[in-house]
Amino acid sequence: MTARRGGRRVMTGLSKGIERVEVRLRWDPSPPGVPQSDLDVIAAAFQVGAEHGEPAYLVHFDSRAPDGTMWLNRDSKDGKGLGFDEVMTLELDRLGAQYRRVVVGAMIQQRYGRLEFGMVDDPGYQIVSGWTVLAEGDLDHLGTATAATFAEFTRAESGAWSFHPLLCGYAADPDTFGHLMGRPPA
Repeated sequence: MTARRGGRRVMTGLSKGIERVEVRLRWDPSPPGVPQSDLDVIAAAFQVGAEHGEPAYLVHFDSRAPDGTMWLNRDSKDGKGLGFDEVMTLELDRLGAQYRRVVVGAMIQQRYGRLEFGMVDDPGYQIVSGWTVLAEGDLDHLGTATAATFAEFTRAESGAWSFHPLLCGYAADPDTFGHLMGRPPA
């Protein structure tokens, strides 16, 4: 809920903002004879005062949030899932008050040599809150990028979370990408 104060819109304490979201990632399997594409959803949580620095923690295929508020529901190594291949849930309303920002993106595993978004068949994402689609789009136009952010959630002083699109491509390996997610690409 918003109110007008001094000619500007101000969030009141009655709005809960975004409480729970599902981040979905899709891609098509590689053609026969070509190494499989393996994309992973990754989320980074940032604490108050370090919103654009090093993440407090990362959530990805082999981890979950220490407090259980973010986890991967579905993990694909080849894009052969029905519908979306990777799905991650974020319970923002349960996230501790020390966290002010969460950035979500995708990275491509590089097991078989350099693989870029422009080489992956039909990579895309969708972010939903309940029945509402907050954002969706394709990632193949990122060309030579091997990782990308596509969503940012920020917490207001009132405690309400809001969504902001944040589509940025990175030419980074999976180990480095987690440390770069909070910063804009160079």
